[in-house]
Amino acid sequence: MKIFKILAASAVVLGMTSCVSKKQYEALSSNYKQCIENIGERQREIQDLKSQNASLSSENNLLKSQHDALKSSLDACLSNSGKSSANIDKLVGEINSSNAYIKQLIASNAKNDSLNLALSNKLKRSLDNVTDQDVQVKVLKGVVMISLSDKMLYKTGDYNVLPAAQEVLGKVAKVINDYDKYSVLIEGNTDNVALNSSSLPRDNWDLSALRGTSIAKVLQTQFGVDPARITAGGRSEYNPKATNMSVSGRAENRRTEIIIMPKLDEFMKLMDITPKK
Repeated sequence: MKIFKILAASAVVLGMTSCVSKKQYEALSSNYKQCIENIGERQREIQDLKSQNASLSSENNLLKSQHDALKSSLDACLSNSGKSSANIDKLVGEINSSNAYIKQLIASNAKNDSLNLALSNKLKRSLDNVTDQDVQVKVLKGVVMISLSDKMLYKTGDYNVLPAAQEVLGKVAKVINDYDKYSVLIEGNTDNVALNSSSLPRDNWDLSALRGTSIAKVLQTQFGVDPARITAGGRSEYNPKATNMSVSGRAENRRTEIIIMPKLDEFMKLMDITPKK
C-alpha cells in the first residue's frame, strides 16, 4: 500500500513537471523507476513464498498421512500384543497339561512293563524244561510273545495239534488264566514253500489260519481259557523271522505265536486319559 502511495505521489509530481525544476524532476523520475523495480522484486518474492507454502502444505499432508498410518499400526500392534499374551498363556497351560499327561503315560507304561516282565519270567520258569529251539519267550514292544515251533505242534503240512504239545500248551494256558486281565492273540506263520492241494489247507494262508485257530480251540476246550479273550488268525508266509533261502531259516519261520497283551478296551482307556488341568 505504501508503494502505491509513493507511485501516486510520483505521478502527481510528474504531472507537475512544468511546475518543478529539472533537477527535481530527475530525482523524482529516478525514485519512480526504483519503485517499479522494487515492485517487481516483491512480486517475485510473493510467488516464491506461494510456491514454498504449497510445497510445505504438501509435505504437511504427507506427514499427516504417515502419522495416521503409524498410529493405526501402533494400535494394531497393541491389540495383537494383548491377543498374543493371551495365546502365550494358553500355550503354556497346554504345555503344562501335556507334560502332566506324558508323566501319567510313563507311569502307566512303567507299570505295564513291570507286569509284562513278571509274566514273562513266570512263563520261562514254567517252560524251563522245554527245548529252547521249540519255545521262545520274550517281551517285545509292551507285550509278551511266546513263539512255538511247528515241529512241536503239528505234522508237516497239517494243522491238527499233536498230543505231545499238550503239556506245553497246558503250562502256557495256566499263566494266561492267572493273568485274566490280558488278551490273547494267536498267529500262525509259515515259510514260503507253496502248498498244492485241492482240500484244506489249500495254501499257506489256509495253513497258517487253521493252525492259529487249532491252538485257540485247545486253549479254550482243554484248558479253560475264556474264548472272549482270544483272537486267532494266520499271516501265511508274510511275517518271516529269517530268510527262506535256507533250511534253518524256513524252520524258524514255521511257527505259531501266542501274544499276551493288555485287553484292547484297557489299552483304549489308556489312550483316552485326559490330561489333568
